[in-house]
Amino acid sequence: MTAVTEHPRIPARAARRAPLPDRTRSRAATLNQALLATVVLVLSVLVAVDSYSGDGPLFFAGALVVFAGLAAALVIPWDRLPYGLTAIVPAADIIAIMVMRASAPSSRLALLWVFPTMWIAAGFGLLGMFGAITGVCLLFWATLVLQPSGALTYDNVLLPLIVLAVGVTSFLTARRTAAQRTLLSTQAQLLSRVLERTRRQEQEVTEVLDAVDFGVIRVGADGATAVTNDAYGRLQTLDVDDTQEGAAPVFRADGETPVPAGEMPLERALRGDAFDDDVVWFGEPGPARRALSVSARRLTDDTGADAGAVVVSRDVTGELTALRARDELVASVSHELRTPLTSILGYLELALDADGLPDGARANLRIAERNAERLLGIVGDILAASSSSATPALTMSPRELDVAEIARASAESLSPRATRKAVILDAGGLEEATAYADPLRLRQVVDNLIANAIAYNRDGGTVTIGTTTDGTSTWLLVRDTGVGIPDDEQERVFERFYRAEGVRGQRRGSGLGLAISRDFVRAQGGDITLRSTVGVGSTFVVRLPARPPAEESR
Repeated sequence: MTAVTEHPRIPARAARRAPLPDRTRSRAATLNQALLATVVLVLSVLVAVDSYSGDGPLFFAGALVVFAGLAAALVIPWDRLPYGLTAIVPAADIIAIMVMRASAPSSRLALLWVFPTMWIAAGFGLLGMFGAITGVCLLFWATLVLQPSGALTYDNVLLPLIVLAVGVTSFLTARRTAAQRTLLSTQAQLLSRVLERTRRQEQEVTEVLDAVDFGVIRVGADGATAVTNDAYGRLQTLDVDDTQEGAAPVFRADGETPVPAGEMPLERALRGDAFDDDVVWFGEPGPARRALSVSARRLTDDTGADAGAVVVSRDVTGELTALRARDELVASVSHELRTPLTSILGYLELALDADGLPDGARANLRIAERNAERLLGIVGDILAASSSSATPALTMSPRELDVAEIARASAESLSPRATRKAVILDAGGLEEATAYADPLRLRQVVDNLIANAIAYNRDGGTVTIGTTTDGTSTWLLVRDTGVGIPDDEQERVFERFYRAEGVRGQRRGSGLGLAISRDFVRAQGGDITLRSTVGVGSTFVVRLPARPPAEESR
């Protein structure tokens, strides 16, 4: 048997949020009373059509009280009245059942007390449970005393036990139901707050993305677009428009090589590629041409599976145009400076070769000659570093040579400079190591590395030079015990015109030596790497091919 429970208290916050008025108590009163009235109606029909051994009018008097309680439950707005007044109906039912049982003391009509007991125990808490059980038991035992035959039977003991069990069960069920309802209400409120916060964060992210000047697009693993911002549409049309007839041509970073079909950045990201700063030019050369730097990052879900990508586009037209203009200016100025410097050096040599030149004047001319040669070297470096320069500075004539011999000759030529700074040149690690490279360019690289190791070393420090080979690659090592280079600057030291923060006050320079050296080495199929620790020193490693490319492929 199941009782219809009512929730006695509704949180004020939940009540304020409810769109409809709360009718919990009215529904509970109607359903509980209707359940009892239905049973009493069936019994009334049986009493009316069959011979009833008890007092019929007394039975119907109690039944009328139950039906009156049903009418009160239907008509009275219990939700608008104080909560305790609802207990009047089940209390009247208890009295009415006592009257019906008094009409036939030997009948089982006392079982009807189960219904109001369930109602009161479920709807009015612990106090209501004890009050209902106590009242029913007292009334039951009172009717036993008034019976003509007061013999004690099993039924006289069983009914109070049943009422007790039903009351306790109803109370516990109501408590558990109320706890579940409270938990569900709390979870609903929590989910509502989380949903509201998520919507607010999504709106903030959308506003931030729309405010930035670089395009962002989020594509799922299936290729569907999940997120995009306003700047993306302004910056580029990407694959959709660029594949249409009559669309502007697209070129690679050099501005001349067309991008093949299917190699647009977005298409590559959809295929699963990840890349950084992929520069593409849109349109033919001219004022309306535009360059975009596109990066793609792959995303993964909780299981590690691919979840799509984020593609970021940035307009770098101004930056690339400025860099190109700088290179053109540097190349032009350098070309103009080279001719007069060459002339100055020629006349200085003639003056130094003249007989009868005073020693003081000769010394001054030597200083002028050294500075002019240094200036001419800087001009040559600038020309070599300029991408728009027409000078044949990067022409290579590689051949098989011994790297150890070039390193040893460079160390010998720079030993006076090391002596002036009390720096020890340790060439004990030089062993025969054949490489396929241009001897002139390699000597320039070695000179630059050893000169830097001496210049940025501490007084009394050491410069270690070593070579080795494995038959496929040849390595040249230059290690110093100088000031070192911070981690965040180690990659930038190979950029043109860049000088590390920690060494800018120690020696004047153009910031081109390492950039040109790496260009020379890479042009010959090798590379330069750097490992450095601040306060300990730096190590530069040059890797070169040991054999010509054709021989290596064979």
